[in-house]
Amino acid sequence: MCGGKGTRLESPHEKPLHPIDGTAMIDRVLAALEGSRIETIAAAVSPNAPATRSHLEEHDGVATVETAGEGYVTDLLTVLERPELSPPLLTVAADLPLLEAAVVDRILAAHGDAEASRTVCVPVALKRRLGVSIETRLEADDHLAPTGVNVVGTTDESTTMTDVYDDPRLAVNVNRREDARLAADMLRDRTAEER
Repeated sequence: MCGGKGTRLESPHEKPLHPIDGTAMIDRVLAALEGSRIETIAAAVSPNAPATRSHLEEHDGVATVETAGEGYVTDLLTVLERPELSPPLLTVAADLPLLEAAVVDRILAAHGDAEASRTVCVPVALKRRLGVSIETRLEADDHLAPTGVNVVGTTDESTTMTDVYDDPRLAVNVNRREDARLAADMLRDRTAEER
């Protein structure tokens, strides 16, 4: 899902193309998906992000689906209307630059063959501890924040499971400049630890 305007980020780049430690966020998310057991990658783009669409059209193995860019739910419904894309579908926001293939595979393994949809959340306390913005909560007084990763199940019912991960790789959605700085710092720290 990469068709949002990203106005809160105040970047000279479209939000999915905003660089985190030198690499566009969308490229970091694509690397995680490509390294996972995901078979097909389709990117929901919109008129809000024409440079992102062009960027993705140059990326082998990624199909683009044009949406109106009117919001997550509306854009997702457009994606679900495509006959070549049928549930279960893993949806991932383009603003998760810390996402890794192992995390994607863990979410897919938790889903298994379930027919219900899944919302992947992190504790609000984790986001506070990391110092990243909290843009939404599952419910107004809830202690869970959605991550931007979901599985759209095969059932027509409104059954949705909620999975909670205490994982910084899912907790850092880059919505503001400070989020981008924190994500870059965390990536540099991870690289230093791997050496």
